[in-house]
Amino acid sequence: MPTHFRPALVLLTALTVITGLAYPLAMTSLAGVIFPAKAAGSLIERNGTIVGSSLIGQNFTGAGYFHGRPSATTAPDPADASKSVPAPYNAANSSGSNLGPTSAALAERVKGDVDALKAENAAAPVPVDLVTTSGSGLDPDISPAAADFQVPRIAKNRKIAEAQLRDLVASHTEGRALGLLGEPSVNVLALNLALDGLPKR
Repeated sequence: MPTHFRPALVLLTALTVITGLAYPLAMTSLAGVIFPAKAAGSLIERNGTIVGSSLIGQNFTGAGYFHGRPSATTAPDPADASKSVPAPYNAANSSGSNLGPTSAALAERVKGDVDALKAENAAAPVPVDLVTTSGSGLDPDISPAAADFQVPRIAKNRKIAEAQLRDLVASHTEGRALGLLGEPSVNVLALNLALDGLPKR
């Protein structure tokens, strides 16, 4: 028995060092050299200040900004740690909603969101991604249709021509990966930063 113990211990130690330390360090170092921005978290800077990541959405609520998808993430209730409160885009607690398609609470929430969006823009159908949450609750992108839907509200609040805003959306629309994977999308943070960068009237 002792003769089997020593080789097993050596193998365990060797594999732990190789797969648990050497390989991850090598891959992290290689990624930092080949894809430095992505390896650092795809951070977005503005005037030398980090304002977010292109991989994690932010909760824009102002009428003059494009809004992302609803987020079901939560955080501990400051008044009672045993409870949670809604905290949209909380990267420390990535999660989707546990409400299923037969949930009355989900149906009521979606109906309220649809009604509010129809009041904002009655001329267009409400894009589904403006009323449904993502699996992670951190989705940074919306569909081009969801961005276009919001153009009239933003144009009114910022006093910018709708055509100019639609051009801005089009210039920030990313196509399918390799021309066929996924769907076209618009990064909300990048779009709002570009929106703030438009010349003031």
